[in-house]
Amino acid sequence: MNNMGIVSKGAKCNVEGCDQDGARSINTTKVENAGLRVNSTGKKTVLCKDHYKEWKKESKDDRSLERARFDKF
Repeated sequence: MNNMGIVSKGAKCNVEGCDQDGARSINTTKVENAGLRVNSTGKKTVLCKDHYKEWKKESKDDRSLERARFDKF
């Protein structure tokens, strides 16, 4: 498997004040809506393992609402 995403290329976490290696890349708007301060201008934001956990915790309600919206069909 040859993944050429930005995380596999060694991108760093985009959260302000963090210089850890990135673990996941997520839509920038979703990350900002969860209250994380990012210094990313693109569509995607790279998050390290710790900030990804924090994002998951902060956005849990939003994500479950989103899932519920699609489960109706």
